[in-house]
Amino acid sequence: MKERVRTVQGPDGRPVKVRIRRDRRLKKTARWVREGDEILLRIPYRLPERDIPRLLEDIAGHLARRRRQAARRTDADLQARAEYINRKYFKGEIEWTAIRWVGNMRTRLGSCTTGGSTDGHIRISERIRAWPQWVIDYVIAHELAHRVYPDHSPAFWEYLSRAYPLTERARGFIQGVGFANGESLDEGGT
Repeated sequence: MKERVRTVQGPDGRPVKVRIRRDRRLKKTARWVREGDEILLRIPYRLPERDIPRLLEDIAGHLARRRRQAARRTDADLQARAEYINRKYFKGEIEWTAIRWVGNMRTRLGSCTTGGSTDGHIRISERIRAWPQWVIDYVIAHELAHRVYPDHSPAFWEYLSRAYPLTERARGFIQGVGFANGESLDEGGT
C-alpha cells in the first residue's frame, strides 16, 4: 500500500514530515522511528483513519518532551554525572580537566584528549542529550576510561566492560540508532 505523508510540529516549531505506512504485521499497536529528519509511522493495516490524528499528536508530544528533557541537561549536570559515574564505577580514580556538551560532532558521540594543552578535556555530542540516561552514562564512562587507556585496545574494552555493567547493552542501543538513521555512529571515537 502507498505511503501517505503528513506533518507534525517539531519542538523547534518547524514541521516534521511523517510518512505513514500501513503494516499487515501490526495488529493493535502503531510503531514509529526517526529516519534522519523524517519519521516513519507504521500503523496496523486495519486501523481506522480517524485514529491517525491522535497518533500524530502523540508523536508531536513525545518530540516536545524529549526536547524539554534535553534542554534541562547542562554542562554542570554533565560534570555532576561524570563525577557520580567516576565514584560509582571507577572508585573515584579517574581525573579529567573539563567535560561539556558540544554541537559540532556529527558521527562521534564523544571524545577525550590526551596530552597537550587540552589534556583531559572530554566533549559529549549534543545529539545524544535526549537519549536514555544509561546510554549517556555509557558514553561518559567510555570517555573516562580513555583517561586510563587512550586507545581502543582489548585492555580498554575489558576495563570499560568490567567498570560499567551496561556497556554491551548501550553499544547495542547505539548501533540500533545508527542503523535506524542509516548512518554509522563512530564507536571507535565514542
